[in-house]
Amino acid sequence: MARKLSIAAACILLAASLLTPFAPAASPELKGIACRSVHLSYADVPDSVVFYTEVKPVQSADGTYFCVCGFSRGYYGIQELADGKKVILFSVWDPGDQNDPNSVDENQRVEHLYNHPEVRVKRFGNEGTGGQSFLDFDWKAEQTYRFAVAARRKENRTEYASFFFHPSDNAWRHLVTFSTLTEDTRLKGYYAFIEDFRRNRLSAKKTRRALFPNAWVMLPDRKWKAIEAARFTADGNPVLNIDSGLENNQFWIATGGDLINENNKLNEVMHRQPNLITETQPDDLTPVVTKWFDSEKRGQ
Repeated sequence: MARKLSIAAACILLAASLLTPFAPAASPELKGIACRSVHLSYADVPDSVVFYTEVKPVQSADGTYFCVCGFSRGYYGIQELADGKKVILFSVWDPGDQNDPNSVDENQRVEHLYNHPEVRVKRFGNEGTGGQSFLDFDWKAEQTYRFAVAARRKENRTEYASFFFHPSDNAWRHLVTFSTLTEDTRLKGYYAFIEDFRRNRLSAKKTRRALFPNAWVMLPDRKWKAIEAARFTADGNPVLNIDSGLENNQFWIATGGDLINENNKLNEVMHRQPNLITETQPDDLTPVVTKWFDSEKRGQ
């Protein structure tokens, strides 16, 4: 992300249980400049070893980030850049709240352990610091994409591996593995959001909307548990052209343009119907992450 604290600012007012490493200030100065960042704060979800979610972008615009798998140590999703190029982005934070990546001691930095040959990896700053990866991928509106993050402990660090179900392969790809210093071993603090990082006034007039059709976590016993509830939250931008709701038992959030908040209100919790979730369990992901958990080669 090009603007200072843009990702961190998108996480404002998420529940404290998200445990993100930032406590960003509110952003009322963005009124009329950017769409308000809107979030799904997933509720009543236990700590896990895999976080699986899906996204169906419906309306996008240049300068948009759809965070699909947000967790306490990083974020994962799709971007439409200012020039219209589209990418998949996965990042993991260093410990601490610094913004200069060069200020972090080598032994405190995120370690880059693995990447798919098509993935670019670098360090980032100005929104915390850490490791960041990009895959060029021309995602399309009205199509559903599948994502997963897996976590495992290695000594005093946790390794986070990102997986993407690539349509051209019709199979899961392991994109990258980062390792960061942590005091715990599990995934926690689950969220999704939509952010307008173009912030050029015109961007505030463009609607961004996405469905998040399906979400699960894999527990340490390697059994799946569906995510059934999400709270609708937003950052400190005071504009009211935001909305959220359920469509065919799928969470959705939207921001910008001519929207009216006529469905789910801010800080209300939405509940999916459990009887409609059971057949959406991501069983095809199980052998993929199991192989990664059981592999002896670090990072692979």
